[in-house]
Amino acid sequence: MNDWLIPDWPAPAGIKSCVTTREGGVSLAPFDALNLGDHVDDDPQAVASNRLHLTSTLNVRPAWLKQVHGLGVTQADPTRVVEADASWTATPGIACTIMTADCLPALFCTLDGARVAAAHAGWRGLASGILEATADSLGVPPEQIMVWLGPAIGQQSFEVGPEVREAFISLHPHTAEAFIPSENPGRFMADLYALGRLRLAAHGVTDVYGGGFDTFTDPRFYSYRRSPRNGRFASLIWIDRA
Repeated sequence: MNDWLIPDWPAPAGIKSCVTTREGGVSLAPFDALNLGDHVDDDPQAVASNRLHLTSTLNVRPAWLKQVHGLGVTQADPTRVVEADASWTATPGIACTIMTADCLPALFCTLDGARVAAAHAGWRGLASGILEATADSLGVPPEQIMVWLGPAIGQQSFEVGPEVREAFISLHPHTAEAFIPSENPGRFMADLYALGRLRLAAHGVTDVYGGGFDTFTDPRFYSYRRSPRNGRFASLIWIDRA
């Protein structure tokens, strides 16, 4: 598995999760090497090979999504690509799978291990409520949900305009603490991890782990802000077949 990440969180027995890195694939620069995105102008055969490597390495059936920075949550289905930004499943061996390159990947599971979900949360998705919608898809009270926040752009690298800050604080004033003034007047440095935790907590989900990454400065990961012509890595969660 090269240097792929195994999330460090107290998930129930039988819940498996993984985050890929750039290592282990066949894509050429600037997509080198394990690009899993089929929408970034990489060689389609290379992407197909990379996805096959992922599938065989983890022994799962990934359910890919067409992510649109929206609020759609769908049941994970490996046989088709659905336009949505989160998926859930209760079927062992099917992996809820999202691709990112700076946006926040969030992996969910119920405390009884009966259902899992994964969400793609850029700032637009966070502001719109994609994490809350994903939590609701699990069909249990929020206090029975556990979340792990994966590699995303860090606050020190994520400068945004005042409209981004306003999109959050207009409805959730307490999220103002996730923004600090930038060196550039009128702009702010946004903390996606803090925003995720704050919005989840307001929804009743407080059992949250992960964070602390910065895809912009960490060469293991693709970063759109570092280089717009780039690949995508994947975050997956599934229920083990065993």
